[in-house]
Amino acid sequence: MKRRLWVVTELYYPEVTSTGYYLTKIAEGLADDFDVKVLCGQPNYNAKGTKAAVHQIHNGVEIFRLFGTTLDKNVILFRLINMVTFGISVLLKSLLRFRKDDMVLVVTTPPILPFLAAVSSLVKRASYFLLVHDSYPEVLIAVGKAREDSLLVKLLNRFNRWLYRNASKIVVVGRDMLELMEAKTKGLDVPLRFIPNWAELEQVEPHPRDENELLSDLGIKHKFVFLYAGNMGYPNDLESIVDCAKKLSNDERFHFIFLGSGAKRKWIEEQAEGLKNVTLLSPRPRSQQKIFLNACDVGIVSLVKGMRGVSVPSRTYNLLAAGKPILAVVEEGTEVDMILKEDGVGWTVEPGNPQKLLEMILRIYESKDVLYEMGHRARKAALDKYSPEKIIKEYINLFNEVELNVSSYKRKN
Repeated sequence: MKRRLWVVTELYYPEVTSTGYYLTKIAEGLADDFDVKVLCGQPNYNAKGTKAAVHQIHNGVEIFRLFGTTLDKNVILFRLINMVTFGISVLLKSLLRFRKDDMVLVVTTPPILPFLAAVSSLVKRASYFLLVHDSYPEVLIAVGKAREDSLLVKLLNRFNRWLYRNASKIVVVGRDMLELMEAKTKGLDVPLRFIPNWAELEQVEPHPRDENELLSDLGIKHKFVFLYAGNMGYPNDLESIVDCAKKLSNDERFHFIFLGSGAKRKWIEEQAEGLKNVTLLSPRPRSQQKIFLNACDVGIVSLVKGMRGVSVPSRTYNLLAAGKPILAVVEEGTEVDMILKEDGVGWTVEPGNPQKLLEMILRIYESKDVLYEMGHRARKAALDKYSPEKIIKEYINLFNEVELNVSSYKRKN
């Protein structure tokens, strides 16, 4: 009989934003080995407005979709209301459904979610596993929403120690995050595991630039194009990129594409008004990634200062899959920085320094002859290191180790 595994996440199929996509694929990838069930909310991001079934079985996974408000997530008050209403539903449903010896995988966004899953797991004598996509309170400090010496930060750190102490294992998606988590869990003797996210090789691959329909539609095939595709939120250093676009507005060689949504999108719209070298596009379905990720010479990922060990931009892996060199506006020693240096697939510039970024952009253009070989290495890295099959197998091994430990314990007792 398969052991029961719960996946607790706000976002899940049919939501296909980053967290929703990855948690869906993890759950479905584990379904052959475990009895997988999901507690999640209704779509509230790219698939907002879709009314999914409250209860269904999809690709071998039993899904329970819970009530929660779906107010505008870019308004902080509304986001808090969404978090609280969904959190109450999770707590009640998990207390009703969890059973002794169940395993629970809970993602750390929204930040209240792992605490509620932990309470239910402990009450019902289940074991819970944290999947850290974003580390709190560090992300709040980095984006200027909390001071390091504030009461809020001190409380969160204290609550986190309780959360970590009782976890069966903690999974992180970056080696810089592993380093941060080792410091945060010092003395707690909780196992940590680094399992990166993966590249969507099933639908993203290199495609000839001169056949790219988006570049044709925009009339910029003759330009040297930088693409930023992804979340336009507070954790992303978009200011440095926009500053460079402004300084290059009269340079006919360059064009910048921004594709996505988030709290900073409106600001970008205002700043980009009148700039002929900037195109701002709305989010597009994941199924179109092959098109828009190939609509550039270089892809850009960015994080603000203070995000080292806090989060890993998942778009990085799909840029690798598309065979694109990457310009990363991130701190040295981050997971993205390590990937670029290990595989020779891009360049790193410290965030918050538009002048250094501008110099790097000009240097990349002058050395554009190396882009083809960099793109080849990027695709190879995606295939060799970041395939879905390879990463899902690591999750299977993670929970199979628990099964072996439980069986060994029962035999001894």
